[in-house]
Amino acid sequence: MTANKIQFTKIEIQIIKYLFKHYKDKHNARQLAKILKINHAHANKLCNILKDKQLLVKEDMGNAAYFSYNYKNTLAIKFIEYILSTEEKEFPKWLIVLLHNLQKFNPYIRLGIVFGSSIKAKEYNDIDVLLMYDADKSKEIKKIADEIRKSNLIDKPIRYVEITEKDIIPNKEDKIFYSIISDNLIFYNPKKYVELIKKCHSHR
Repeated sequence: MTANKIQFTKIEIQIIKYLFKHYKDKHNARQLAKILKINHAHANKLCNILKDKQLLVKEDMGNAAYFSYNYKNTLAIKFIEYILSTEEKEFPKWLIVLLHNLQKFNPYIRLGIVFGSSIKAKEYNDIDVLLMYDADKSKEIKKIADEIRKSNLIDKPIRYVEITEKDIIPNKEDKIFYSIISDNLIFYNPKKYVELIKKCHSHR
């Protein structure tokens, strides 16, 4: 990626983020077009542009070309770290109060993400939050979770998935865990998230 190739469209960013987060999968342009609700030919063109910028890897399989993120390229990793550092600004309006409250966990956790139906639609039954932290921080985590619940500022129940970093690799192939770690919004420490996704990809 040279200096004159660093401008990206909104759809290109969507493709980049989707492929990076879905570390287990390779997608062809038709699949990406369906997922991102864009034209197939346009998706194919953008994927090839991103490959030329060394952000994606292209693999020809039969009559189709499949794309995945270029996890081995240092600049590609730096780029996704930057892109994900802005994800906090993408939280939907109906989760802004939640986001403000979740930030109370930040001094005690290593990673914080929100996943599930609440990040996709205004109508949802509960809020799913993953917190990754060291075991010696459990007392502080419980205290903050209780404070948030008792404040009654969040009108839906919050379901916490609590893990330590050592839980990541053993669960990387689990379908439920994969859906959590690949389809989410990050509210704390995107750099750690990138590190973990890289590890999951390399341990396939």
